[in-house]
Amino acid sequence: MRKTITTEGSFLSIETGTTKPDATTIVERKGLGHPDTLADHLAERLSRAYSHYTVQRFGAVLHHNFDKLALLGGASEVRYGAGGMTAPVRVLVNGRAAPMCGGETIPVEEIVEAEVRAFFAERLPEVSDHLDITFNITSNSSPGAVLTGDAVPDRTRWFNPRSIDDLRERRVRLSNDTSLGTGWAPENAFESFVRELVNHFSGESDFTLSHAWCGSDVKLMGYWDGDQADVVLCVPQKSRHVGSRAEYVRNAETVLAECYRMAGLRLPGAPARFRLNARDIPEKDELYLTYTGSSIESGDEGVVGRGNRVNGLITPLRPMNLEGANGKNPVYHVGKLYNIAAQRLAERLHEATDGHAEVHLVSTTGQRLDQPWRILVRLSSPDVETDKVQALVAEALEGFPALTDELASDGIVLS
Repeated sequence: MRKTITTEGSFLSIETGTTKPDATTIVERKGLGHPDTLADHLAERLSRAYSHYTVQRFGAVLHHNFDKLALLGGASEVRYGAGGMTAPVRVLVNGRAAPMCGGETIPVEEIVEAEVRAFFAERLPEVSDHLDITFNITSNSSPGAVLTGDAVPDRTRWFNPRSIDDLRERRVRLSNDTSLGTGWAPENAFESFVRELVNHFSGESDFTLSHAWCGSDVKLMGYWDGDQADVVLCVPQKSRHVGSRAEYVRNAETVLAECYRMAGLRLPGAPARFRLNARDIPEKDELYLTYTGSSIESGDEGVVGRGNRVNGLITPLRPMNLEGANGKNPVYHVGKLYNIAAQRLAERLHEATDGHAEVHLVSTTGQRLDQPWRILVRLSSPDVETDKVQALVAEALEGFPALTDELASDGIVLS
């Protein structure tokens, strides 16, 4: 059943009794040391740091976006029991940021450089002294500033405000783009297992704390048909902690044993097959052996938006879009706000209906942020009170100021 509700500026369509997703699942997840994850998390860290500074100094988040950041891999030398960097990792900080407000200069490059170095010191300490940071940060205005005389168009002040009163969003928040935000819930058991397994090998866990050789550039591609799992997994090893080819092979066997142990806990009774580091050719010493634990050390690149979606997974058989949310302005950028809001709303609708929920929010550039052009809610439960759904949607849209405050303070925390 479909019901369409028209409100001021928005069309809300609620579909109930929709078909639940098929059990067949293809899912990918990139770990904390994957170059694309590094780019995503660094871009968001820059947005958060800039937001902190401008809120403390001026009382508002000034205009910025770091969502085009890119990492260009360096070069390394890898030996059993040793290794080192031979060329730096290039960090291309691409984007825009207001360089001043009310005549006061904002030290944008100093903020960015401090955050970049702190980020790599925490995430990949072996790289932190081998960085080449390039700043491509402008304060150019967006299209639409037409000169008709001596007056300065308001739009040209967006990245050069005389005061925070020049920020249009202080009066009304308008969508910066025509874009799509998508969310769905719940995950199935295999999707949750994929997230947990990649976190287990790429983040801080009992396993990584007790196995210093385990690197963080983990990548998993998995297939699930509802009964059995087939997984291709890459887990690097750090060369300084691996003294020989035989030691590398033993470590790989340890990783596989851990995979099967966790599958037995999370997917009980389901057959599972794991293929680890499929490109390895041990007899030729062609191995996923790295100095830093990440392929960013040796020519690989990372770009914002190419990694995990807002929910932390890449799921081509589920509804999804290609928006890169990290590093975008948290005040009005629908590419960030609508994706996060859609995901959280889908989770709430799942909890309320005990069924599958999908949410799609479509913006129109220049229109009110809290009045999406189209809102599509699809629920598998047939008996749903549409008034309650409408109330949850309204609550989500009214919550954008609180969401902005959260993102400016904490950034996106991918699950």
